[in-house]
Amino acid sequence: MRIPRSLLGLLGLAAAGAVAVTAVTSAAGAATRTPPLPIGHNALATFLVGLGTPTQSPAGANVPCTPTAAHPYPVVLVPGTFETDYGDWQALSPLLKNNGYCVYGLNYGAFQGLNSAGHLADAAVELGTFIDHVRQVTGAPKVDIVGHSQGGAMPRYYINFLGGGRYVDKLIGISPSSHGTTLGGLATLVGRLGLNPAVALASPAAADQFDGSPFLAKFNASGDTRPGIAYTVIATRYDEVVSPWQSQFLTAGPGATVHNILIQVGCAADLSEHIATPYDIRVLTYVLNDLDPAHQRPVPCAPSLPLIGN
Repeated sequence: MRIPRSLLGLLGLAAAGAVAVTAVTSAAGAATRTPPLPIGHNALATFLVGLGTPTQSPAGANVPCTPTAAHPYPVVLVPGTFETDYGDWQALSPLLKNNGYCVYGLNYGAFQGLNSAGHLADAAVELGTFIDHVRQVTGAPKVDIVGHSQGGAMPRYYINFLGGGRYVDKLIGISPSSHGTTLGGLATLVGRLGLNPAVALASPAAADQFDGSPFLAKFNASGDTRPGIAYTVIATRYDEVVSPWQSQFLTAGPGATVHNILIQVGCAADLSEHIATPYDIRVLTYVLNDLDPAHQRPVPCAPSLPLIGN
């Protein structure tokens, strides 16, 4: 049977993606003496598992750990609206653990059976309490934060209004709702996740993140950043939830640095949208590089599918 050239090209891209994933995870395994933890590669599947086990941690997270000189700050993972710690981080958590990081994650903001659905200001208080716990059990003076969607934006409230800037070295937002989104964007997320629209869109978190909300007016009135913190935003042009996607990017104020990244630059094969970004090998590599700028690794370009990743 003759294989069409278009299919051959797709298979070639898929093979390249598999090689890229293997390269990153193999490097990760070399950083530890124990066998590396498996890396999840399907965003929608792990999201559904997370809904069924809302208190389960992803592989590598919330395990007693002492930070090393190479990675002195624990990494705190913060899931997005209606998402869980397990569902968002079954790729990044084991990857970080394999690379020698102490990894911690939380579920927060419970509202009418939905996760991360309460007011963002209340969620920031929960985050602060969790970071205090992480600092206490690890002895680390600061943490690095990696968050998805709401989880990439809400920590800025902790930093800006709750004194959290003293305890944060880096904040990396994956598809963050930095300046809010339209009602259509959040309605799309609700539909794709199969949630009850009446309950989900009436949640305090959804209301807080709507473009023009009173929360956002306060949230961004005093600037995006605070001194002494390195910020990263990783966005996709296919984001159907945080719209427009350009609103995710931050502007650096005095004493802060901002690295705004669009994952399609240099990689047209990457079709990740909002849900898939935490399971995109390109995104994961950017996270590793910005957590450890002194040890940069090549950022692979591999096919990544909407709702799945690679």
